[in-house]
Amino acid sequence: MSLESRELEELKTKIGREPTSTELQIVAAEWSEHCSYKSSKKHLKMLPMDGPLVINEKGYDSGVLDVGDGYVVTAHIESHNHPSAVEPYGGAATGVGGVIRDILSAGTRPIALLDGLRFGNIENDQHAKWLFKNAVTGIADYGNCLGIPTVGGEVEFDECYKNYAMVDVAAIGFGKKENLIKNHAKKGDVVVLLGGATGRDGIGGSQFASDSLETEDRSAVQIPDPFIEKLIIEAILEARNEQLIHAMKDLGGGGLSCAVSETADALDIGIEMDVEKVHTRESDMHSDEIMISESQERMLIVTDTEKLIKLQKICEKFRIECSVIGHVTFDNKMHVKKGETSIANISTDIVANATLLDLPSRKPAYLENLETPKSFPQLSDYSDTLMKLLASANIASKIWVYGQYDHEVGIRTVTKPGHDASVLRLDNGKSLSIKIDGNPKQCYINPREGAIGCFEEACRNVVCTGAKPIGMLDHLQFGNPNDPEIFWTFLESLKGLTDFAKHFEIPCVGGKVSLYNETSDGPIKPTPVIGVIGLIDKKPLKIQKINSGDSIVIIGNTKDELGGSEYSEYIHKFVGGKCPAVNFDESKKNMNSVLEIIENELIKSAHDCSKGGLAVALSELCMTNQIGCNVSLEKIPGEKLDSDKILFSESHSRYVLTFENKNLQRLEEVLKKHNVSYSVIGEFIGDSIQFTMDSKPVIDLSVDKAQKTWFNSLREMVLRA
Repeated sequence: MSLESRELEELKTKIGREPTSTELQIVAAEWSEHCSYKSSKKHLKMLPMDGPLVINEKGYDSGVLDVGDGYVVTAHIESHNHPSAVEPYGGAATGVGGVIRDILSAGTRPIALLDGLRFGNIENDQHAKWLFKNAVTGIADYGNCLGIPTVGGEVEFDECYKNYAMVDVAAIGFGKKENLIKNHAKKGDVVVLLGGATGRDGIGGSQFASDSLETEDRSAVQIPDPFIEKLIIEAILEARNEQLIHAMKDLGGGGLSCAVSETADALDIGIEMDVEKVHTRESDMHSDEIMISESQERMLIVTDTEKLIKLQKICEKFRIECSVIGHVTFDNKMHVKKGETSIANISTDIVANATLLDLPSRKPAYLENLETPKSFPQLSDYSDTLMKLLASANIASKIWVYGQYDHEVGIRTVTKPGHDASVLRLDNGKSLSIKIDGNPKQCYINPREGAIGCFEEACRNVVCTGAKPIGMLDHLQFGNPNDPEIFWTFLESLKGLTDFAKHFEIPCVGGKVSLYNETSDGPIKPTPVIGVIGLIDKKPLKIQKINSGDSIVIIGNTKDELGGSEYSEYIHKFVGGKCPAVNFDESKKNMNSVLEIIENELIKSAHDCSKGGLAVALSELCMTNQIGCNVSLEKIPGEKLDSDKILFSESHSRYVLTFENKNLQRLEEVLKKHNVSYSVIGEFIGDSIQFTMDSKPVIDLSVDKAQKTWFNSLREMVLRA
């Protein structure tokens, strides 16, 4: 673990002397890409981060949104990619633990988890299967032990993640506004380390995550203990209720080095601490190891001597270790001692603020001519094509995954996994809708439009529950930022997200940048993952069973946009073509019309069109309701296209709504008022999924046969030796 020679010279200049070995380790951890965001921080400022519902406090590790009536929602997203690629069970589990403590550090109770998982080709790669199975089990075991429901997520497979794992975990918290921790410190305050013992696991984790994965360094992977985490949650919330906490921070990347320096820097104070006071798992730990260990389930708390006695009693009650490791000073220094010996004494401003880089960027050569459209041979019957897509790893039902998660614990879950977005009941009569989405295939072909598409898809998903988007989380995952072509894709994605966020007035309330995601074959595809939080003031859409004779309306235009589609890449093995693009004005009109339709209770269900296009969206409705449909392709709004483009294009801003005919007139009134492009395209009837073009059958597939394949194929892929 070391600084680059340029950084070492800079450090020497700033402190005016040779750094001690402990100072070197502290600064190396805090100046790592993982902790300092030195490559990206300068550019992240372009995102809109303020809004009427956003609450900003210094030192928060999670975003905070005011949801009215004295209540707040907190949200954060984290990744544990490198550790999960080496040890998927522990890596994924500790990813859950870390993001939960970020929610807790604001003084809110974690109420829900979502995960985004990406692996190599699950169909024929045994290592990808092993990574996938163990990451899912790690997330399930940790969340289930804590009693926090995993309410949603997404799973995707792509060759670019060969021998690698992408594990993103988002967490949502809920609490009273008056109970938020207002981070502050007073003279005489003490610094307490609470929770699990500090061990040798996770040493150098932040540097390990700030470089390409070339070695399987298992010592850099932390060991999870959900039982201690559960006790910490309850102890912290009780201490919060008793108003015993002045300031609080989770110990994540960089361990004590980052928690101490960042807390001091945010509060404009100094902290003096003694490594001998830290409770450790092993008796012979070196001071440097104690400072950079990333052992899990630990929190740093600032309190006063009077409140400390009550805090210690609460820790005793929950059988949690708690050590007073230092005190607040006002010299803005991070002073680390070992007993009476000073081993590090350095300005917190220097430690916590690495020099930001302005890296060069250049449009990648591979993008030349990549969006040239391609036509595929026309078939008279696409039934087999649809069947293959329903059986493919990216489209098949993910029940094998979310069936392992307890998504009902905590009695808040209104809409369970498997629908467009998850809905949670809040204590003020409102509901919260949440979804995370990513699409590396489209982001590879057009990083800007691909990133906007991920954002809009997450918005569509929450809109389908009747929720208005109020905040977003972004998780930006790319390869080595020192490659100008990779850095260009990062900047393009960020610019696209910024444009969309500003136009729709959806503030970014939290996020994460994860770089150096590379495999032996090269960098991963650009993989931004976007989480959208929506608020439902009245009641969410009550999804009703679809019956024979119910009609289908589609909102939005289907365009010649097969680039990055599952049809293009999975069926035809073709990478390229025109990537779907979002028309902001069209998108907003369509969103608002769907929200008004749901509010007026005019429909039975709403479903967005995304992976697999219209053919897959309607098949999913048929399979989950065990009913057939009959749809006329010539009625689909948009330019005149070949059958395969109408069926499988993944154009954005489209919604499939189911309604009873008695509501047609009122439905059309709303649609015409919003001036959206729409059409009634067919009805649910019989027991076959049928699409026709000019009255000739294009798809005719038994619902039972389709459902069986869709339902079982992912499980069979995973379990097949």
